[in-house]
Amino acid sequence: MKDLTPDRSSLDPIEIASVDEIRALQLQRLKASLCHAYENVAMYRDRFDAAGVHPDELHSLSDLAKFPFTHKSDLRDNYPFGLFAVPREQILRVHASSGTTGKPTVVGYTKRDIDTWADLVARSMRASGTRPGDLVHVAYGYGLFTGGLGAHYGAERLGCTVIPISGGMTERQVTLIEDFRPDTIMVTPSYMLNILEQFHKQGLDPRDCSLSVGIFGAEPWTNAMRAEVEAAFDMHAVDIYGLSEIMGPGVANECVETKDGLHIWEDHFYPEIIDPETGAVLPDGELGELVFTTLTKEGLPMVRYRTRDLTRLLPGTARSMRRMEKITGRSDDMIILRGVNVFPSQVEEQVMATGGLAPHYQIELFTAGRMDAMRVHVEAMPDAADELSRTASARMLSKRIKDVVGVSSEIIVGDPGAVERSQGKAKRVVDNRNKE
Repeated sequence: MKDLTPDRSSLDPIEIASVDEIRALQLQRLKASLCHAYENVAMYRDRFDAAGVHPDELHSLSDLAKFPFTHKSDLRDNYPFGLFAVPREQILRVHASSGTTGKPTVVGYTKRDIDTWADLVARSMRASGTRPGDLVHVAYGYGLFTGGLGAHYGAERLGCTVIPISGGMTERQVTLIEDFRPDTIMVTPSYMLNILEQFHKQGLDPRDCSLSVGIFGAEPWTNAMRAEVEAAFDMHAVDIYGLSEIMGPGVANECVETKDGLHIWEDHFYPEIIDPETGAVLPDGELGELVFTTLTKEGLPMVRYRTRDLTRLLPGTARSMRRMEKITGRSDDMIILRGVNVFPSQVEEQVMATGGLAPHYQIELFTAGRMDAMRVHVEAMPDAADELSRTASARMLSKRIKDVVGVSSEIIVGDPGAVERSQGKAKRVVDNRNKE
């Protein structure tokens, strides 16, 4: 792989500022953001008053713990525009979730918000190893989902040439990668596996393609998957993090020279880690739920937004700003099986470590008698599809899951292509409990 370590002179000065400088800027911006929310959003004014706190009482960053949390349900309760802090006419763009579990969550951006977003995605891409003038293949979905347009505007801000192909049409994705020869691809990690599979179907060696950087986000993925993709394509696989309620992609990003966690762009977002059960703030280094307060958002300021993502905060390395570990799972995605907490990423790690299996899987939960049970659907590699190899792989995977995760599971090893492929975010868990 190429050495893509950036020239430090190309970085934004705040990326390598002292921690004291960063904290001083955060305190200044946090005071302004709390005032903006209190004065312009009825929900925040009511919440702060009910909690007996006022923005003027914020004298240190630790004082933020006195303020109430914001939840995803608050966006649904104030659907569509009730949390906007500026007149609707000043909102330049609206994005929204799919709304598959109720009303969609709607987010809005002013012109300055869009500019900030583009700047931070450009910063994230530069941290990933992408450079001005590079050709960028954007395979995130475009539309109300923030991935496609967020990546697109960031790539243009960095000075790149953008191929806005969006998701789907996997055969065409490979054709354009072969013909246009992009340097960077931005895509969900599960869909990158589909693209890899299509390379093999077309008889192409992915290591011969032009890609040198893959920027993967929108779903949790493991270091085992990173190793799989990097070896397959001879490229750097780098993690980008974001969520629409806070901004979209570009809230945090790994640095290509270290790949040791995602540096949070703390000049725009203040992170906390809390105990998911009690809400108490935990010290840096402890695992808990990630909470964000926006520091510069105009259209939709967020105060102590509970992301449900589980991680821990670590000191800066390649940049001065703190890092967050790769997301291990979401508190609302956690499977509780016979008293054991199970995350899909834990199962993924064992699938990736088991010989003879492709990196595609789906977890099925079902009821066996009076007990909940887990079945893992995987598929054999083409060169290990005989019955003997499948049986050996199934036994090994079952043992790994039992030893490492702590639960028993039934393993179904299907033919190559048996596991449903995603065109964006993969559906890792199917819950059929009490249906059998």
